[in-house]
Formats: sequence, C-alpha cells, structure tokens
Amino acid sequence: MKRILSIQSHVVFGCAGNSAAVFPMRRLGIEVWPVNTVQFSNHTQYSEGWQGMVMPKGHISQLMAGLANIGVLGRCDAVLSGYLGSAEQGEEILAAVTRLKALNPDALYFCDPVMGHPDKGCIVAPGVADFLKNRALPCADMLAPNLLELEQLTGREIHNLAEALAACQQLRDGGVKLVLVKHLGRAGFNLDSFEMLLVCDEGAYHIARPLYAMHRQPIGVGDLLSATMLANLVDGCDPVTAFELTNASVDAVLARTWLDQAGELQLVAAQDELAEPHVRTRATRL
Repeated sequence: MKRILSIQSHVVFGCAGNSAAVFPMRRLGIEVWPVNTVQFSNHTQYSEGWQGMVMPKGHISQLMAGLANIGVLGRCDAVLSGYLGSAEQGEEILAAVTRLKALNPDALYFCDPVMGHPDKGCIVAPGVADFLKNRALPCADMLAPNLLELEQLTGREIHNLAEALAACQQLRDGGVKLVLVKHLGRAGFNLDSFEMLLVCDEGAYHIARPLYAMHRQPIGVGDLLSATMLANLVDGCDPVTAFELTNASVDAVLARTWLDQAGELQLVAAQDELAEPHVRTRATRL
C-alpha cells in the first residue's frame, strides 16, 4: 500500500483541492492522508461567494509533529501540495517535505502550483505566487502547472508548443524531474481539444482529450489531474503510462459530468471508469 500526504484546500460542497483529489486517489488504491490548508463552504468561483476560513499558522506543522510522534511520517511515499491559504503555509509544507525526506529519502514532492486566475474567480493570498516561484519550485521533484502558471514560473510568454517545451526544459534544468502542463490552451495544436504536455527523462509527450460543451466548466479538474497522475506514478507506472491513464480517467469523469449536465465533477458517479479507465488515446512523443 502506497501513501500520499495531500496538503491543499477543502470544500464542503463540490470538488476542489482535497475534495477533488482524495477520493480518486483512494479509489486508485492509494492510502491518502489529507491536510487542509483552507476549509470553505464551496469553491471561490461561485458568484454568490463562499464562507469558511484559512487554517491558522502552525496548523500544518502541528499535524506533521503529531504524525512524527506516532512514528508514521516516514511511511509516506509522496507529498502533494495544491491551493495554499497563505505563503506561511507554504513554508510549513516545505518543512514537512524536508522532514519526510530525512526519514524516507525516496519520497517525492509533487507541487501543483496554484497561482490564481482572477478573471475566473480563482484568488490566492498575497505572497503565494512569489513563494511558489522562489521557494517551492527549487524543492519540487514534480510540477503540474497550467499554461499561465508555467509562464509565471519561468518568466516567459508562451504562445506555441515549442515555447512551452522550452519553458518546461527551463524548469527541468533547475532540478524538476517531471513537468506536467495540465492545460496547453493557446499553446496547443487545437483549441477544440483539451491538450496536455509531459516532459520528463523519457522525453516530451503530448496527449489530448475532448472538450465537452458544459453550461459551466467544472472546477477542480486540475486538482483531479495532479492527484491522479501522482497516484499512478506512486503505484509504479512509468511516466508515459501514468500520463495516458490520467488522461483517460479524467476524460471519464468529464464525460459523466457532461452527460449529467452537472456543475460539479461527478467523481462518485464515474468512479468505476476513473479507477479502471479505458485508454483510447496514446501519448505522442514530440
């Protein structure tokens, strides 16, 4: 049994952060230890707003101390970090990663660098973007930015696939072993598809899945992608196979969400296809 410590947001209603990540990873056979950076009633892109709180300073450190005290922290195989409620929480996560790697040198740190998208209502606290670029990036073994985050992390403007590849290689030159670009958007081949890019030791790979005509695009797809990718990697898949399985699992969830015309990801309804996806699309080596 593999174990992942997942440190990110939580919503009571809907799917974002741990609410989009924990169930899929468990359904894939991973033991998950969730730690919440915030607890909100719903994700921040509801026009009606949200209620809840950012977890206080020291909260993550206290939980890590508790895990260490009972002798289980070293059993963890990977840390997944996502939405941060504050830059101070980021420092606590890095301390947890350092502490874990001292106990288990093979443990991985997979960073989903959520840097915000104000135009879509995704808001992060002041200092979080700078923390991710200057502090988290040098510590990450694996990174899963979207196109906007890739631009912010590398200081580049990216308009096409060649520029995206160059940005990923810049991150790898800085020490990141694997970069998963979760959504290529305008840098991809076809705006009518959802395209992703994987750059790792095995090479650079491209894959696509359909875009579904939702009445409102569901939130949490990126969180689901990162969680599923890491679960497949920790479970022993090579990066390309993990990439293909992740694409198929997420497509199954989005297809069910589209069929149900639901506003939130239909993780439970699509759980069987998520856990045992039918890989219809293979990754193409670039």
